Amino acid sequence: MDANVVKKWSSSNEIISTVQAALRLLLMAVFLGSLLMWIMAPTNTYKQSWLPSILAKLNSTYFEPKQGARLLIYTLPILFVAAMGCFYLHMGKELKNDKMASCRNPRFASWKKPVLIKGPLGIVSRVELAFLIMFIALLAWTFANYISNYFAKINPNSAAAQGEKVWQSKLDSAALTLGLVGNICLAFLFFPVTRGSSLLPLFGLTSENSIKYHIWLGNITMTLFTTHGICFIIYWAVTNELSQMFKWDKIGVSNLAGEIALVTGLAMWLTTIPCIRRKFFELFFYTHYLYIIFMIFFILHVGISFCGMMLPSFYLFVVDRYLRFLQSQRNVRLLSARVLPCETLELNLGKSLGLSYNPLGIMFINVPSISKLQWHPFSITTSSNLEPNKISIVIKSKGSWTKKLYQMLSSPSSLDRLEVSVEGPYAPASKDFLRYDTLVMVSGGSGITPFISIIRELIYMSTKLNYKAPKVILICAFKNSSELTMLDLILPISGTPSDNSNLQLQIEAFVTREKEPKIDNIKPIKAIKFKPHAKDAPLSSILGPKHWLWLGMIIASSFVIFLILLGIITRYYIYPVDHNSNIIFSTTWRSMINVLVICICIVITTSAAVFWNKRQNDIETSQVQNMEGTTGSPSSYDMELESHPRQSLSQATNVHYGQRPNLRRMLLEYNGSITNVFASGPKRLRQEVATICSSGLADNLHFESISFSW
Repeated sequence: MDANVVKKWSSSNEIISTVQAALRLLLMAVFLGSLLMWIMAPTNTYKQSWLPSILAKLNSTYFEPKQGARLLIYTLPILFVAAMGCFYLHMGKELKNDKMASCRNPRFASWKKPVLIKGPLGIVSRVELAFLIMFIALLAWTFANYISNYFAKINPNSAAAQGEKVWQSKLDSAALTLGLVGNICLAFLFFPVTRGSSLLPLFGLTSENSIKYHIWLGNITMTLFTTHGICFIIYWAVTNELSQMFKWDKIGVSNLAGEIALVTGLAMWLTTIPCIRRKFFELFFYTHYLYIIFMIFFILHVGISFCGMMLPSFYLFVVDRYLRFLQSQRNVRLLSARVLPCETLELNLGKSLGLSYNPLGIMFINVPSISKLQWHPFSITTSSNLEPNKISIVIKSKGSWTKKLYQMLSSPSSLDRLEVSVEGPYAPASKDFLRYDTLVMVSGGSGITPFISIIRELIYMSTKLNYKAPKVILICAFKNSSELTMLDLILPISGTPSDNSNLQLQIEAFVTREKEPKIDNIKPIKAIKFKPHAKDAPLSSILGPKHWLWLGMIIASSFVIFLILLGIITRYYIYPVDHNSNIIFSTTWRSMINVLVICICIVITTSAAVFWNKRQNDIETSQVQNMEGTTGSPSSYDMELESHPRQSLSQATNVHYGQRPNLRRMLLEYNGSITNVFASGPKRLRQEVATICSSGLADNLHFESISFSW
């Protein structure tokens, strides 16, 4: 490469890095400022000084003052962080090649070590526990301030004026305070389940690892809201006002709407109990669609003005949900499948050349012939660099849905075509595992699948880029010999052979329930090639290669259009009614109009962005189809499969029969170098690995759990 070109490329990267650093500081300042407003909200300083000043400045004919203030204080900062965060992540993609040479020493690695392992919260790191404690402190701070302010105004005279006793007035105030504190949890509830959000990558999180935060927030939210509702029912009962349960005022809070929201929330909450969720997964899955009813009636309960506090997370979730809906409307081209004797499937789907992703990604799969509504997440096993026109997932036959799929593909009369829809892929924003000297990956059963993508990516980097990859040790435990065939999935059907790889790979496989190999009883791997169909297309990014830029523009433009339309509607429709001495505009109708306008703005801007990128996706689709037309026949495919036996990994693989891995001994052997330890599979295995990594003997072992417990 010419020296001038290298110099310009390096200078460009320096400029981008500088802009990224400045933007990171700006986003952090805005985010911390937003948190400060949550801390100050229950204080007298905020109520008596800050809020009146803001309301005075926002008093106009275009925005209702309280709604405008909450949009300014709570909604605008978070949406600004989300939109600019998309720009930040887009710049990060431009620097991804340069980042590979970054320092291997992980910063703040000690904070990521597990501190709680066995308990209702699961495996919790120090940084997670610190944030959880701070969040609980925020809830306690808010409750204490609100309750003290309310109780200070209650005395025998004030209670008597309301025809109540002092304890009854305090019960009323306590019930209201519980609802206000619950709103804080609801404000954060949808962030962890917004799969394509820019906020999660900004904090180094992924959608699958954030599910537990959604579970924590959901449990706290429903505990507070349920207590809030019970306290009000008791209050109405002791004051002989049970008729208040059916109250739906034209102005103010609607009690009946709140009760409907609470009932739907309880239905969702009850089905999340582990024993119910495991035995009746479909009930749990379908019941969770009640979140739509819950949010609608919650908004009708408190009014749209107050919902400005909870709007950001739900707004971003709706944008993400509509993008997922648009992506799922098109069937993805299913190229082939491999049926393993251990009741495991590998599905290979066509992929556009412009779609790239990092290892440890997941996809959500829907097979309409089994269920039109059910979507299930699976780990991606391919590398977008090593296999540019294909993306694969591995499915273990466990639940009813996966068993039906396995039976369909393993039956003698194989299918010529299978309709498949996809949401995703969703993958980490960076390759953090490259910062370590050694990678130790511990898996049990099908837990090996997320590690396949890491190994394939490292094979590509060590062969094509001559990158000095970390040493890789794969410790995998299987129940019987047939599951050893999952090791065949480590290398692609065709591609870079292992003997040409510079990757230092060591595989320690343990067969726990057999004392000797039973190769004769293992059936051969069955390969299926599907016929192309005109309705199917390779998987592509719904917003094209510049996904983050388009997402940022969708968030920003849709919210700006919403503000413009809201101002017009308020000025020329709501404002004249509110200022008529005989008529007051209904809170319910105001809320419904706002919800409708928000949905319209999101649908219009998102649809326009998707339509704009559809042309580029169609061009890439035709390129992939032309490449597929030059490939061999099904017979050559079978020969290609046969030319890739499991013996290609034999030199790097040690198989141990009739024993379990001594994880403590094996892991502590690698304590001398900076080592990242991944654990994937059964809960007990992940807990055992976490215990070893958090012990005082393992200072250089940095733990990361990959959980399949959805």
